[in-house]
Parts: sequence; structure tokens; C-alpha cells
Amino acid sequence: MQIEIQIDENCKEPKIVVVTDKMSDEINEIVHRLSERQPTMIAGFKDDLVEVLDPSGVFRVFAAGGKVFAETDHGEYVLRMRLYETEERLDGKTFVRISNSEIINLKKVKSFDLSFAGTICVTLTNGTVTYVSRRYVAKIKQILGL
Repeated sequence: MQIEIQIDENCKEPKIVVVTDKMSDEINEIVHRLSERQPTMIAGFKDDLVEVLDPSGVFRVFAAGGKVFAETDHGEYVLRMRLYETEERLDGKTFVRISNSEIINLKKVKSFDLSFAGTICVTLTNGTVTYVSRRYVAKIKQILGL
């Protein structure tokens, strides 16, 4: 893919033009990402306080007991969003879904243990151990280049 940027002092508003021979999934993804204006902030609730969570400090986001939690260095926070809504706000290059109920921060992974048959054991840098469900194993292996 080629990227070209032109600086024009007469331009009042940025304009993006995509030139392609046909529509593809890649083009659709680019258009979708450019057109969405989802906020990237995540608000976490803990002890009757609301804190804005820095995504880089989040180890994982998981659903349990009908609630969604974000695990950080400062503890667990309740999120008032569904898991898929949280996933949309997080950077897809850093955060990856490992099961129907959990998303992990790849930058906070200490190790992946592939010795389990049919699944992958993930150890995060804070000591949390979790597992990739069978449905997501192929996706994780692709991300890891295995």
C-alpha cells in the first residue's frame, strides 16, 4: 500500500482520497477506522469513584458475574460497557480477544505456554494466569507467527 501526504496551505479541512482498482476487506477496514469517532477513553468504577483508565496500564478486560472488569496495576475496575464495546475502544494492535469473555493486552504478556493440548496458557506480567479458548487459538498463533 502506498501512502501519500500533500501539504496545502489553502486546505481548510483534511481530505482523504483512496485510489484502488476494487473494493477489498482492507479498504473497507480503512474506511471504517477513518469514519468512526469512538472515544478511546475508558472509565472505571472502584469504591464509588470514577477513574479514567489509561489503556496502556490495563492488563486485561474480562466479563464475570454479568459485569465487565478491567484489571490494572491499581486493582480491578468495573466498566459500564459491554465487552465488545470496550474492545472497539481499545487498540486492536495491542489488545486481542482470547475468549468470549476476555481481552488481553499483548504488551503485558510475560509468556505463552503452548504445552497444553488444544489451548494456550497466558501469564501476564502481574502474575495473572489465563487461558486462550480453543476458538481463539488459531488467531493467537497467527499473531505470534506460529
